[in-house]
Amino acid sequence: MSGHEWDDAPEQDQGRTEAAAALADRVAALVSTASGADGAIRVTVVGSGSLAGLELDDSVHRLPGADLAAAILHTVRRAQAGLAERAAAAVEETVGAESATGKAVLDSFAQRFPAEPDGPAAGILPPPPPFPTFQSRPSLPHQAPGVGYESGRDSRAR
Repeated sequence: MSGHEWDDAPEQDQGRTEAAAALADRVAALVSTASGADGAIRVTVVGSGSLAGLELDDSVHRLPGADLAAAILHTVRRAQAGLAERAAAAVEETVGAESATGKAVLDSFAQRFPAEPDGPAAGILPPPPPFPTFQSRPSLPHQAPGVGYESGRDSRAR
Protein backbone atom coordinates (compact mmCIF):
# COMPACT_ATOMS: atom_id res chain seq x y z
CA MET A 1 0.00 0.00 0.00
CA SER A 2 1.16 3.46 -0.72
CA GLY A 3 1.00 6.25 1.82
CA HIS A 4 -1.88 7.81 -0.13
CA GLU A 5 -4.20 4.81 0.45
CA TRP A 6 -3.64 5.06 4.20
CA ASP A 7 -4.66 8.70 4.07
CA ASP A 8 -8.10 7.71 2.71
CA ALA A 9 -8.80 5.18 5.50
CA PRO A 10 -9.87 7.75 8.13
CA GLU A 11 -12.23 9.36 5.60
CA GLN A 12 -13.77 5.97 4.80
CA ASP A 13 -14.19 5.20 8.49
CA GLN A 14 -15.77 8.60 9.04
CA GLY A 15 -18.20 7.96 6.18
CA ARG A 16 -19.15 4.56 7.56
CA THR A 17 -19.60 6.02 11.03
CA GLU A 18 -21.87 8.75 9.66
CA ALA A 19 -23.88 6.20 7.65
CA ALA A 20 -24.27 3.96 10.72
CA ALA A 21 -25.40 6.95 12.79
CA ALA A 22 -27.91 7.89 10.08
CA LEU A 23 -29.19 4.30 10.07
CA ALA A 24 -29.56 4.31 13.85
CA ASP A 25 -31.57 7.54 13.67
CA ARG A 26 -33.82 6.16 10.94
CA VAL A 27 -34.39 2.86 12.75
CA ALA A 28 -35.25 4.70 15.95
CA ALA A 29 -37.84 6.75 14.04
CA LEU A 30 -39.47 3.78 12.26
CA VAL A 31 -43.27 3.58 12.48
CA SER A 32 -45.56 1.08 10.78
CA THR A 33 -49.34 0.93 10.59
CA ALA A 34 -51.61 -1.93 9.52
CA SER A 35 -55.35 -2.45 9.29
CA GLY A 36 -57.34 -5.60 9.85
CA ALA A 37 -60.85 -7.04 10.13
CA ASP A 38 -62.00 -5.16 7.03
CA GLY A 39 -60.67 -1.87 8.37
CA ALA A 40 -62.30 -2.20 11.78
CA ILE A 41 -58.88 -2.50 13.48
CA ARG A 42 -55.93 -0.17 12.92
CA VAL A 43 -52.66 -0.52 14.83
CA THR A 44 -49.45 1.49 14.84
CA VAL A 45 -46.13 0.14 16.08
CA VAL A 46 -42.80 1.91 16.63
CA GLY A 47 -39.29 0.73 15.72
CA SER A 48 -39.00 -1.50 18.76
CA GLY A 49 -42.20 -3.31 17.76
CA SER A 50 -44.16 -1.87 20.68
CA LEU A 51 -47.76 -0.89 20.17
CA ALA A 52 -48.07 2.90 19.83
CA GLY A 53 -51.69 3.13 18.77
CA LEU A 54 -54.85 1.04 18.52
CA GLU A 55 -58.03 2.20 16.85
CA LEU A 56 -61.18 0.08 16.89
CA ASP A 57 -64.23 0.78 14.79
CA ASP A 58 -67.66 0.27 16.36
CA SER A 59 -68.18 -2.71 14.07
CA VAL A 60 -65.80 -4.78 16.21
CA HIS A 61 -68.64 -5.27 18.69
CA ARG A 62 -70.03 -7.94 16.39
CA LEU A 63 -66.92 -10.09 16.92
CA PRO A 64 -66.69 -12.56 19.81
CA GLY A 65 -63.93 -11.68 22.26
CA ALA A 66 -61.57 -14.46 21.17
CA ASP A 67 -61.92 -13.53 17.50
CA LEU A 68 -61.35 -9.84 18.26
CA ALA A 69 -58.20 -10.63 20.25
CA ALA A 70 -56.86 -12.86 17.46
CA ALA A 71 -57.62 -10.20 14.84
CA ILE A 72 -55.83 -7.52 16.88
CA LEU A 73 -52.75 -9.73 17.36
CA HIS A 74 -52.71 -10.62 13.67
CA THR A 75 -52.87 -6.93 12.74
CA VAL A 76 -50.07 -6.08 15.19
CA ARG A 77 -47.88 -8.77 13.63
CA ARG A 78 -48.57 -7.40 10.16
CA ALA A 79 -47.57 -3.92 11.32
CA GLN A 80 -44.40 -5.34 12.88
CA ALA A 81 -43.58 -7.14 9.61
CA GLY A 82 -43.93 -3.72 7.96
CA LEU A 83 -41.15 -2.50 10.27
CA ALA A 84 -38.82 -5.09 8.76
CA GLU A 85 -39.61 -3.80 5.27
CA ARG A 86 -39.00 -0.19 6.33
CA ALA A 87 -35.76 -1.17 8.06
CA ALA A 88 -34.59 -2.88 4.88
CA ALA A 89 -35.18 0.34 2.92
CA ALA A 90 -33.31 2.37 5.56
CA VAL A 91 -30.37 -0.06 5.49
CA GLU A 92 -30.16 0.07 1.71
CA GLU A 93 -30.19 3.87 1.67
CA THR A 94 -27.54 4.27 4.39
CA VAL A 95 -24.99 1.51 5.00
CA GLY A 96 -26.04 -0.95 2.29
CA ALA A 97 -27.49 -4.42 2.71
CA GLU A 98 -24.14 -6.10 2.05
CA SER A 99 -22.27 -4.35 4.87
CA ALA A 100 -21.79 -6.11 8.19
CA THR A 101 -23.88 -3.45 9.92
CA GLY A 102 -26.64 -3.76 7.34
CA LYS A 103 -26.73 -7.54 7.60
CA ALA A 104 -26.89 -7.38 11.40
CA VAL A 105 -29.79 -4.92 11.37
CA LEU A 106 -31.71 -6.89 8.72
CA ASP A 107 -31.17 -10.17 10.58
CA SER A 108 -32.36 -8.60 13.82
CA PHE A 109 -35.58 -7.33 12.27
CA ALA A 110 -36.19 -10.58 10.36
CA GLN A 111 -35.86 -12.62 13.56
CA ARG A 112 -37.97 -10.32 15.73
CA PHE A 113 -40.67 -9.55 13.15
CA PRO A 114 -41.14 -12.38 10.63
CA ALA A 115 -43.46 -11.78 7.71
CA GLU A 116 -47.09 -12.32 8.69
CA PRO A 117 -49.33 -14.02 6.13
CA ASP A 118 -52.22 -11.88 4.87
CA GLY A 119 -54.74 -14.68 5.38
CA PRO A 120 -57.14 -14.95 8.29
CA ALA A 121 -55.67 -14.97 11.75
CA ALA A 122 -54.74 -18.39 13.02
CA GLY A 123 -55.80 -19.43 16.48
CA ILE A 124 -53.41 -18.27 19.14
CA LEU A 125 -53.88 -21.29 21.39
CA PRO A 126 -54.64 -24.85 20.38
CA PRO A 127 -58.21 -25.92 20.99
CA PRO A 128 -58.77 -27.23 24.49
CA PRO A 129 -58.90 -31.00 24.94
CA PRO A 130 -62.34 -32.50 25.43
CA PHE A 131 -63.61 -32.46 28.97
CA PRO A 132 -62.88 -35.81 30.62
CA THR A 133 -65.79 -38.11 31.22
CA PHE A 134 -66.06 -39.95 34.48
CA GLN A 135 -67.32 -43.46 34.74
CA SER A 136 -69.49 -44.41 37.68
CA ARG A 137 -67.19 -47.00 39.18
CA PRO A 138 -64.93 -46.54 42.16
CA SER A 139 -61.24 -46.22 41.57
CA LEU A 140 -60.40 -48.06 44.80
CA PRO A 141 -61.01 -51.77 45.27
CA HIS A 142 -64.30 -52.68 46.88
CA GLN A 143 -64.23 -52.57 50.64
CA ALA A 144 -66.65 -54.82 52.51
CA PRO A 145 -69.09 -53.01 54.84
CA GLY A 146 -68.30 -53.17 58.53
CA VAL A 147 -64.56 -52.92 58.08
CA GLY A 148 -62.79 -49.69 58.84
CA TYR A 149 -64.60 -46.38 59.06
CA GLU A 150 -67.91 -47.78 57.83
CA SER A 151 -68.27 -49.88 61.01
CA GLY A 152 -68.35 -46.80 63.18
CA ARG A 153 -65.02 -47.43 64.81
CA ASP A 154 -61.54 -46.58 63.75
CA SER A 155 -59.93 -49.62 62.15
CA ARG A 156 -56.56 -48.61 63.59
CA ALA A 157 -57.78 -49.02 67.16
CA ARG A 158 -57.79 -52.73 67.70
